[in-house]
Amino acid sequence: MVAIGAAVLAGSSAGLAQEPEPDPGVKVQLNDDTAYKLGLVNKYVHGDSNVALAQCPGGGGLKAPKSATFSSPVLSIGKYDYGPLIGVPANLSAEVTLKEGTAPGSYPLTVNCNGKSYTATFTVPPRQVSEVPSGAAHAGDGSMAS
Repeated sequence: MVAIGAAVLAGSSAGLAQEPEPDPGVKVQLNDDTAYKLGLVNKYVHGDSNVALAQCPGGGGLKAPKSATFSSPVLSIGKYDYGPLIGVPANLSAEVTLKEGTAPGSYPLTVNCNGKSYTATFTVPPRQVSEVPSGAAHAGDGSMAS
């Protein structure tokens, strides 16, 4: 009876040991909230600059390794910066733009730091209509008001 209990306990702990341990020091996200605008984290903003951000280990936490890269199936990524950012917990950033034809939805943003990949999910909202469609009714200028 004792041997069965020990085998069950050993099996349980062996199963737990196989799960990968998360690295609490690595964070990846699209955009960051500012003092002026909240709700930007992991949301693509149409018509504005968008930045991929990550905190990669190594370099004393101040600089990300030059081998670190971002990837996403719907983003074009460029202009990497491997140094610390002021006011943002990140040491790697890159400018991103949405690829033409990307539909609204949720997509992955992955950073590869020191040979390990870490992924966050960001959303692409529908585009807002910025001009009046042709043939739409127009409101008067108020000259006929009494």
